[in-house]
Amino acid sequence: MRPRTPPLATLRLFEAAGRHLSFARAATELNLTPSAVSHGIVGLEKALGVRLFVREPGRLVLTREGAEYLTYVSEALSLILIGTRRLPTPRSGKTLAISCAPTLATQWLLPRLPAFRSRHPQIAIRIDTSHRQVGFPIDGFDVALRLGRLPPPRQHSIRLFEDWLLPVCSPAYREAVTGPDGTVDVRRATTIHVTSATEDWQAWGDATGTDERSSADTLHVDTFALSLRAAGAGLGIALGRGALMDRELRDGTLVGVGHAVPAATSHWLVSAAGDDDRQEPEQFRVWLLAEASRFAAEQRERFPPGSA
Repeated sequence: MRPRTPPLATLRLFEAAGRHLSFARAATELNLTPSAVSHGIVGLEKALGVRLFVREPGRLVLTREGAEYLTYVSEALSLILIGTRRLPTPRSGKTLAISCAPTLATQWLLPRLPAFRSRHPQIAIRIDTSHRQVGFPIDGFDVALRLGRLPPPRQHSIRLFEDWLLPVCSPAYREAVTGPDGTVDVRRATTIHVTSATEDWQAWGDATGTDERSSADTLHVDTFALSLRAAGAGLGIALGRGALMDRELRDGTLVGVGHAVPAATSHWLVSAAGDDDRQEPEQFRVWLLAEASRFAAEQRERFPPGSA
């Protein structure tokens, strides 16, 4: 007797939980409760007669059978979505879904997006800034902007521009910590650290031969955006990343106080590894690559590596 195909809803629960290895994160993505996801998975396991997950304290692990089944389910759901997108509906091909980290979206992408909208006013754009792994094309995203040392695996990635590090502060604060010789005296300054990027100051110090640990004080915050706000408010010197402080450097709210050095990370444009014959993602890629190339050239001219 042929086995019954499980309900699509339970397969979607399994795919999200397997991708995130977390019932809680799957529930957030699917707008459900973790309990609903867990019960759905239990029902699926009973229907299949196979254990898909091992529930260990503090983590969720796929069984060997679960990992193998996830490959088929992910591919099947992807095919369903691709086929649905190709149906001749009135709005077919007129939307573009973008996943982007919140600070990069606010500081770099949004200020440039009006140019794309004026060129392609027929495209409806959706931007998601939640911090979560994107599954192409199951999550419904066309492209994602990601920061990393290497391109994300098993996806199509194009390098947009390199990341770089530059100490920044408000103009008034720079004046306050500038020594008689005209250079910033780190020993008189407060350095601002982002808790999720603890290696940045060390990397910058190694590249410039500067020991920031000699600074008078430190301030710790949990996001890049908050570190820039703190620096702009005169609370100290933040180690900014190029694209994340582009607007502040342009309007003079923040000024550089040291050498700009390349970071180990780059910004990537990521999409599904398979072919997508829709025009909208390709139009966005062409436009974004041109913007990225222009931005990279501007940064090399404004803050060449090793410049003060």
